[in-house]
Amino acid sequence: MTNIFTLSPIGTVACTRTQAEDDRWDMEQTTIALDPAVLDADAAAELDSFSHIEVIFLFDQVPDSKIIRGARHPRGNKDWPKVGILAQRGKARPNRLGATICDLLSVDGLTLRVRGLDAIDGTPVLDIKPVMTGFLPQGALREPDWARTLMADYW
Repeated sequence: MTNIFTLSPIGTVACTRTQAEDDRWDMEQTTIALDPAVLDADAAAELDSFSHIEVIFLFDQVPDSKIIRGARHPRGNKDWPKVGILAQRGKARPNRLGATICDLLSVDGLTLRVRGLDAIDGTPVLDIKPVMTGFLPQGALREPDWARTLMADYW
């Protein structure tokens, strides 16, 4: 069942963070420079009519040796249960994919400014989608207590 897909980044993150840190991403304003070799100049036309975008990116700096394929304690905290990598949002995932909904501050051609993107400087951006209420969860969300605690200082 192994299929291999090749993806080309559509852009790159530019920000002040050069190391992945766990908290305070809400303070981070980021530029996403979209690649004119991949996208036409009007690819982001009308994107600024949305307040938020979802950015799909690659945790490209995670080495193979750090990839988690099973369970672990989130952030290495033994007070929290050992849970599967698919039950958390850590960067050491098998395909190294990250996805974040962030505030869209401005669009200038192929340059986007966002707030709250938890990606470091130089991160490859694979896709961008507008956040639409119709795609948000319907009904109440359920999550364990450890997840709420983990996120307390993230934003």
